[in-house]
Amino acid sequence: MPTKKLSASDKEFLAFAKRFEKQVRNVPDFPKPGILFKDITTVLKNKTLFGETVKQLAKQYKGKKIDKIVSVESRGFIFGAALAYQLGAGFVPVRKPNKLPAETLREEYALEYGTDALEIHTDAIKKGEKILIHDDVLATGGTAAATAKLVERLGGKLIGACFLIELSFLNGREKLPNLDILSLVKVS
Repeated sequence: MPTKKLSASDKEFLAFAKRFEKQVRNVPDFPKPGILFKDITTVLKNKTLFGETVKQLAKQYKGKKIDKIVSVESRGFIFGAALAYQLGAGFVPVRKPNKLPAETLREEYALEYGTDALEIHTDAIKKGEKILIHDDVLATGGTAAATAKLVERLGGKLIGACFLIELSFLNGREKLPNLDILSLVKVS
């Protein structure tokens, strides 16, 4: 099977992703023993890398006429809002229950032990709007899948989801079938 030749922009994106990955700090045993936490505050404090991250993500969606970026609290808000600005799109926060002030739609999802829920304002998305989901990490996929369901319930048209880091060993992509997914860094 022939290998696809990478374009100059693909090579630039891959080189950037490697620089990004080198700046992410690994914090062992946080928030509990056995977990290796991927800390992006090291990227946030670097004004050059922070700006380049937003620009590199935006390049991937340029020309797709995205109406809104939907992001999950709280780290997803940081790059999600900046990405929305860069793309000339609106920004929609998805939050844990009882954090949004107006009427909300709620979606429950399964955790390893129990359930959790996310909410979105009922007037956040108009039917047919093109939506991109952004979050900092794709792990088991529960949060992203619940967010996708909220978008669909409001009539939004999902064009993809982008993440800074994907923990691919947790198979989160499986919960997002038929959705174009972009991750800067994949951890196996």
